[in-house]
Amino acid sequence: MIAKPKHQRLVLIIVAALAIGAAVVLAMWGLRDRAAYFFTPSDIAAGKARIGDRARLGGMVAVGSVERLADGVTIRFRVGDGAAQVPVQYRGILPDLFQENSGAVAEGRLVQGGTFVADNILAKHDERYMPPELGNDAAEQKAGKTLER
Repeated sequence: MIAKPKHQRLVLIIVAALAIGAAVVLAMWGLRDRAAYFFTPSDIAAGKARIGDRARLGGMVAVGSVERLADGVTIRFRVGDGAAQVPVQYRGILPDLFQENSGAVAEGRLVQGGTFVADNILAKHDERYMPPELGNDAAEQKAGKTLER
């Protein structure tokens, strides 16, 4: 028995909706491990980031906080947003634009004890781009106010 044109359209719409839904579910499932939420140091201090979850930490590199360890490739520093600071540890070569009192984004995981262990460091080229969570704090810091230890 051949379906009427009215029913053929309905079946076609249902099949298309199911196909789109399946594609969305597959895409979300495939990207679930790639998702990295952005946190500020204040967010981490407030306990919004879970230990071990993949995340991005953004803020300003605190003045006087960059410490290079004896192995020559491990660097420790603090990232702050004016209200809180988070210690970061990174093993690798830093970007050329990485410097104190400048914006940086660390990609990695928060570990027990509150240290953020970074797999990758992104340095911002200037203060014109700043995440909305940090607002105008970067402009104030560049104008003379520095992050406290």
